[in-house]
Amino acid sequence: MMYGKSLIALMASFPLAACAATDGSIDTGAAPLEMKCVADNVQHLVGQKVTDATGPEVLKATGARNLRWGPPRSAWTMDLRTDRVNISYDDNMIIGQISCG
Repeated sequence: MMYGKSLIALMASFPLAACAATDGSIDTGAAPLEMKCVADNVQHLVGQKVTDATGPEVLKATGARNLRWGPPRSAWTMDLRTDRVNISYDDNMIIGQISCG
């Protein structure tokens, strides 16, 4: 009969397990801070050549979480993301546009 009690206790814990976070995070109930991109802060880079430091500089200055590079003659998805900055450049690696979205 001891085996039956253990099984009942185990089954009783299943509903609690369904409420647990699966990614190891703790749910505080607060909404995550939304990151927004502000491209005005980096417009001075338009017309300049892309360097190794360009990506990190643009991310830091715009407050964006994600960076998308736009090489010449490439297609871009039209999805809007407020946490992304886009940098398009030409064949000579000269920045033509920096925008958010």
